[in-house]
Amino acid sequence: MKHDLTRPPDLLHETHIGPTRVQRPDYVSLLPPCNAACPAGENIQAWLALAIEKRYKAAWQALIEENPLPAVHGRVCYHPCESSCNRAQLDSPVSIHAVERFLGDRAIRKGWQVEWDTPASGKRVLIVGAGPSGLSAAYHLTRLGHSVEIHEAGPMAGGMMHFGIPAYRMPRDILDAEIRRIEDMGVKIVLNHKVEDLIAERDAGNFDAVFVAIGAHISKHIDIPARDAGKMLDAVSFLASVEAGEAPQLGRRVAVYGGGNTAMDAARVAKRLGADEALIIYRRDREHMPAHPFEADEAIEEGVKINWLRTIKEIDATTFTVEVMEVGEDGRPHSTGKLETLEADSLILALGQTSDASLLQDIRGIKFEWDTVIVNEHMMTGHPGIFAGGDMVPSERTVTVAVGHGKKAARNIDAWLRGEVYTAPPKHPLASFDKLHVWYFTDAEQRSQESIDLQLRQSGFEEVVHGLNKTDAVFEALRCLSCGNCFECDGCFGACPERAISKLGKHKGYAVNLDKCTGCGVCFQQCPCHAIDMVAESA
Repeated sequence: MKHDLTRPPDLLHETHIGPTRVQRPDYVSLLPPCNAACPAGENIQAWLALAIEKRYKAAWQALIEENPLPAVHGRVCYHPCESSCNRAQLDSPVSIHAVERFLGDRAIRKGWQVEWDTPASGKRVLIVGAGPSGLSAAYHLTRLGHSVEIHEAGPMAGGMMHFGIPAYRMPRDILDAEIRRIEDMGVKIVLNHKVEDLIAERDAGNFDAVFVAIGAHISKHIDIPARDAGKMLDAVSFLASVEAGEAPQLGRRVAVYGGGNTAMDAARVAKRLGADEALIIYRRDREHMPAHPFEADEAIEEGVKINWLRTIKEIDATTFTVEVMEVGEDGRPHSTGKLETLEADSLILALGQTSDASLLQDIRGIKFEWDTVIVNEHMMTGHPGIFAGGDMVPSERTVTVAVGHGKKAARNIDAWLRGEVYTAPPKHPLASFDKLHVWYFTDAEQRSQESIDLQLRQSGFEEVVHGLNKTDAVFEALRCLSCGNCFECDGCFGACPERAISKLGKHKGYAVNLDKCTGCGVCFQQCPCHAIDMVAESA
């Protein structure tokens, strides 16, 4: 829906001028919908404002107060912030992830380091797992003054970011650079060290608290009747083997069973390894697939075929019998009894993953729900001092959610170590689109990120999407509507008929002289971002 941006509101409409002032303006700070939607809890509007001023290092420092991996997130986050962006109701959302990537990449090129000055607490925290949640917790705990050591079972840090996300989406030099920055803060990462006895590990290292953040590395399986099973692999092992340079022989036709992001990646990787045809088989329709829409779009662009509403019933060597499904009124797939036959040389199972929580099984007080560990609102398990997050706890399994868990766990661990309970500050009211006066803003379509040539995409692991240049990154930041927070446009200052509003200086906002203010509400009516409320005089 497009909105008329050509004329301001009638500034004399619904004014309240009388012998006695009944209302007065009050400058407010509301919660932007992008901030509200970010699982990592970023203050997006704040660092966009600094990027607008071309204060790139300050913007990056503001960004990493909440998220230590901006160059990673600018590439792999599914950016729910943009799905919630009010700008989408004008033309298109601000490309927040692209500006984040620009800042993250610039920090790597310039060698920027984290700035913090918290004194050492003398407390030690053990983290199990060097994936996104563990790295995030280590980063935030270090900023809070604690000494952190990560024990990682694998040969390198990064977890599923390293072994589950292909290099064409997540270049390894970028990931390694952001991990190295966390190590440079003093975080110790011990590789090839699988924790078998958590309590013994904690006690041997004199750790005061533990955060367990083991990723979902174990693939789920399904029983499929097979008279003569051909080559079958699980997606996680397949992607890990490719990362290790040990790609299996797949044949000309490859089928992938599943509809999530991992299925899309497995099919795209199969094409890059030389498969003539990569076919995804999924029992739901596109509307109900777990994969993010842009993941499916990119897979289809690269020649991956998707058979929606199909489920495998039987395998006979390279012949697959599939049943056609239909979506019922409940949104779930239902059998039709109609069968089809497909041919494939190999089958990759991408039916979801689970975590190995065996190291917690025998610890007093810790409870489980299916394949996840139960934690309270403070991210602590039923055993005092043992916290858990990321893929191990009931939640959406994404890099961004995991990073958010790490930050939340760090704040709660910090409080627990000090004998306190962490209480999150109250959130401001949401700055919804209906609160804005959008006449102020002009049409400005989103700057797109370019992709490499399609043939290169299909034949190699070069990064597919290029980032924005400096000019386009600043342009995107300028598209932010600053929902709910003053950006000092001087509209209220210029519109006040009584000259009751004065400027306090850059980044200091405005003041209202109530001896002059009549409560007419003109300042409120013209404020584009709803940084002013009119409150009753008695309030």
